[in-house]
Amino acid sequence: MPLRVAVLGAGTMGNGIAQVFAQGGHTVVLRDLDQKALDRAMGQIDKSLGKLAEKGKIASGDRSAAMDRIRATTGMDDVSGVDLVIEAVVENLAVKQQVFTELDRVTRPDAILASNTSSISITKLGAFTRRPENVIGMHFMNPVPLMALVEVIRGQATSDATMRTVMDLSRALGKTPVEVNDFPGFVANRVLMPMINEAIFAVYEGVAKPEAIDQVMKLGMNHPMGPLALADFIGLDVCLAILEVLHDELGDPKYRPCPLLRRMVDAGWLGRKSGRGFYTYA
Repeated sequence: MPLRVAVLGAGTMGNGIAQVFAQGGHTVVLRDLDQKALDRAMGQIDKSLGKLAEKGKIASGDRSAAMDRIRATTGMDDVSGVDLVIEAVVENLAVKQQVFTELDRVTRPDAILASNTSSISITKLGAFTRRPENVIGMHFMNPVPLMALVEVIRGQATSDATMRTVMDLSRALGKTPVEVNDFPGFVANRVLMPMINEAIFAVYEGVAKPEAIDQVMKLGMNHPMGPLALADFIGLDVCLAILEVLHDELGDPKYRPCPLLRRMVDAGWLGRKSGRGFYTYA
């Protein structure tokens, strides 16, 4: 049964999530404060669907049908009647608190409120609402239309019914949901970010240049992408934010962000999205 879905945040993750739900037959409200971000997102979704059509993975008619199911808006009132919200705003607890408090006010009491957070506690987000049993994590992987995994995170108060609904919905979207408990970084980033951080320390300490480190991990460990190229792809600011959550919440010095990572973020060298990180991009 098609759902009415809202996606909050029109960045890379938000537009990918909106595309996947629209391809799955659901009507989608894509909401962002910035109209320019919405325009870019709609263009990116159309481009992504076009590539899938060119490769024969979807019919050309499916491309236009999916685009017709997405409505971009800057208004929060357009979110009020949906069945499911996926929050994909900046990885900052204070910002997410504001979003979840407002979502709790404007949406139906039975609507599920999900977060695409990559590290922040679902239990904390649920506590900002009067319906913590309906709050859950849906951590999609980037790029969302191509990656199969969804980490489904159960908060302390998340109900079995909410868990079942989101697991079944993820499968219906063609994804593979994996249930994870509510710990900082969950599974994906608790394992991934220390590896990326250690690769950055290797650059910082002069062990090898970024190209050499990535080549070792690709050829020696069979990784499709080296950790430093992957950090650039994710965004160095996002990597730093996740490591700070791990370090603060777990209190273990092994999660301490490398000083080089902090310095690069301070310089605005955020990776692909800024044109410069460990590598330079056109």
